Amino acid sequence: MALIYKKDFKKLPRWDFEDVYNQDAQARPTTCAKSLRKSEDEKFKAFLPNIRLFLHKGNYNMSEWNHLSHFSNPFGFMGYNYDDVMDSVKLIPKPKEPLLLPKPDGDGCVRCAVVGTVEILSGSKKGVEIDGHDYVFRINGAITNGYEEHVGNKTSVYVHTAHSITTLLYLLKKYGYKSAPHDEQGIKYVMIPEGVRDFQWLKALLRGEKVSAGPYRNKLPRNYYSGQYNESRFYVLHQDFLLYVRNRFLLSHNLKKNTLAFSQTNQWGICSLLGPAHL
Repeated sequence: MALIYKKDFKKLPRWDFEDVYNQDAQARPTTCAKSLRKSEDEKFKAFLPNIRLFLHKGNYNMSEWNHLSHFSNPFGFMGYNYDDVMDSVKLIPKPKEPLLLPKPDGDGCVRCAVVGTVEILSGSKKGVEIDGHDYVFRINGAITNGYEEHVGNKTSVYVHTAHSITTLLYLLKKYGYKSAPHDEQGIKYVMIPEGVRDFQWLKALLRGEKVSAGPYRNKLPRNYYSGQYNESRFYVLHQDFLLYVRNRFLLSHNLKKNTLAFSQTNQWGICSLLGPAHL
């Protein structure tokens, strides 16, 4: 199909297939009595328990490319060159295990804490409460050293983009930030592919080589994962999942304005759904 570009639109386009998403064949069974699937709350009618979370080489084809070409980044591939994206996607392995699982000695529920930056929780003294959850998601800088009383010390999943994992080394240096989170058990890394630069990063990361083009040229991505990069614990979010979150949970009046900045929806809100999607 012919390429569609942002410049062709003055505001966010709406398509007949806007709210149609890839879903896995069957949601994982749950024994959790408090599962969102059993909720009678009206706002959770929008929740899809088997929404496809991850992008990998086994779930991509030309039909899907054509579908996602109607949506701007990070929700699709509008204006992208097919080869620029697929050279990376064809390297992404299928996840070997779910992102989250209930604890063996628990009640079948998964309890997650999603933690923002240090400034948000400064003075909160919520560290113990945060670490008491089954899993702790952290995003962006994810600084804990020296702030444990307020933000905790536990990290199960680190959500990032190529931009955040590289730039924050400089932006947060004054707060003691030295690297992406890591621990002895091995943190799971979840990447949000925001644009072409992220696919350039992915290609080099998965091959274990330097980035060959774009703003991260000559950087060695594996150096940014604290020596803990392991493809069995590395995940790439699917654009359909990002679109689903935007359309159903992050609706904003700004999307209706006469503007080309329709890709600027708050992407980090997706973290709050990564856990519930497995409940």
